[in-house]
Amino acid sequence: MLIASQMRPGMAIRFEGNNYKIISCEHHGGQGKMGGVVHARLKNLSSGSLWEHSFRSELKLELIPVEKQSLEFLYADAERSYFMDPVSFDQIGIDDSIIGPGSRFLQPGMQLPIEFLDGQPISVIFPDIMEMRVVDTAPGMHQQQDNNWKKARLDNGVELLVPQFIKSGDTIRIEISTMRYVDRAKTAK
Repeated sequence: MLIASQMRPGMAIRFEGNNYKIISCEHHGGQGKMGGVVHARLKNLSSGSLWEHSFRSELKLELIPVEKQSLEFLYADAERSYFMDPVSFDQIGIDDSIIGPGSRFLQPGMQLPIEFLDGQPISVIFPDIMEMRVVDTAPGMHQQQDNNWKKARLDNGVELLVPQFIKSGDTIRIEISTMRYVDRAKTAK
C-alpha cells in the first residue's frame, strides 16, 4: 500500500480497477482541519490516455511492482520497435504508441531500460539528454541580439530551434522530454 502523499513520478498504481503510471505529482499541504491534496497526472496503462486527478493526502493506493530490464534496440518498422535482451537474445516488439515521441531518437545498438508490468512493456525510459548531429540549417546571421533562433534538421529528421551560431555538422545536446536544444556538445580534441 502507498499513501497518496508518498506518490512519485515513475511509480505505477492501481486506482478504481485501472493501472496508471504517475507522470507528475504535486503535494499541497492542508491548513488547520483541511487535509492536504496531491494533484497527479496519470497515464492509463491499458488505453494510453492521460488523466489528471486530485487525491486526498491520506488516501491509500495500491502500488504495483514494475520490473525494469535493460534491452538493446535493434530496428523499427511502421508501427513497432524491436528490442533484444543481450543475455538471452530474446526479442520483443514494442508499439510506438508505448514508446512515444522518443521513438524518433532510437539508434541501433542503443541500450535502454524498459519497464514491464505483468510481462507486458509499459514504457521505455530515455536518457534526459541525448547528443544528435545537425544535418541542415541556415547559415548564422550576425546581429546584436542573442535571442534569435533558427530551424535545424537533425540526422534523424527531427526539426527544432537552435541558436544562430550552430552550423551544419555540429553535434548538439537535446532534452528529450521537451525536444529542446540544451547546448553544443563538447568535441574531443
